[in-house]
Amino acid sequence: MKKMKTLLAAVLAGALSLSLAACSGPKAAETTTQPTDQPTQEVFQGEDVRLAVLSGPTGIGAAKLLSGSDNGDTVNHYTYTVASDNNEVVAGLTAADGEYDIAMVASNVAANLYNKTEGDVKILALGTQGVLHILEGSNGTAIQSMKDLKGKTIYATVQGANPEYILRHLLTENGLDPDKDVEIVFADATEISAKLISGEIETAMLPVPAATAAIAQSKGSVRDAIDLTTAWNDLDNGSQLIMSAVVARADVLAEHPPAVDAFLEEYEASVTYVKENPEEAGQLVADLGIAPSAAIAQKAIPQCNLVFLSGEDMKPAISGYYEVLYSIDPTAVGGKLPDDDIYYVP
Repeated sequence: MKKMKTLLAAVLAGALSLSLAACSGPKAAETTTQPTDQPTQEVFQGEDVRLAVLSGPTGIGAAKLLSGSDNGDTVNHYTYTVASDNNEVVAGLTAADGEYDIAMVASNVAANLYNKTEGDVKILALGTQGVLHILEGSNGTAIQSMKDLKGKTIYATVQGANPEYILRHLLTENGLDPDKDVEIVFADATEISAKLISGEIETAMLPVPAATAAIAQSKGSVRDAIDLTTAWNDLDNGSQLIMSAVVARADVLAEHPPAVDAFLEEYEASVTYVKENPEEAGQLVADLGIAPSAAIAQKAIPQCNLVFLSGEDMKPAISGYYEVLYSIDPTAVGGKLPDDDIYYVP
């Protein structure tokens, strides 16, 4: 990435601009100057930022930002990728040429990136809180609490990541041994949903919007038995369930602070819009390929627990969760608890 350069010339009455080739980072912003009797002030007009978002709940809050960029309504211009999994995003962030500048990933992946890159990737903001639900099929009503999962076979998504760690922790804290009292079977969300709707399986853990879609498509045979965010809060252990984070390469943070600040403002505004306008935002989410349909997205948005936390607000929100993950499996956060430098606090 190259530092933004601004060309100031008192002899020019019009706006001047200078752009840098973005072979390894955001394209430099245009700036404008106006001759006055006072010292000349620059007006930041944005930069080209390469952004990666995950499909599903992690990317839903960014829908308004992405559509705004497409329409020329944002300060920065975002060249974005909607990725299907964390591995794709991690590869782009850590590539030698830095394929992405900013990305939205699972919160445990953010800690892994920070530790494994020795601080070359940091957290800009925190996004979704808990989005996981225990679903009960076959018109069942037996599951009312985590303890009721004893003896059950639970189909779940994403082994070795946030969903598995959260499920194991909640089972353990409710007196169940995840390796003895239940059987956890991992599969992809599409397979789990199909089997749940057909009655082939009775118990599953899915995130929204996959959980939302399974309930809607089952015509009443599948119900939301346990909201795992509520179950986590019931533990009252001082930690919050934070499942996604926005990260950026350290060189972007150091060399392009105006673009980073503009992103944070635009992302916060996007999250607020999506939360307050689920019907309109649901269509944007579907159009961008973040969720399978507008109808499902509209129903899922209120269940996504979208938040925007940045600066000094990040550490108290997520540090307790990282401690829980570390106690379950140190590799979940990259082998050690991240230090305070993981958080971007301008």
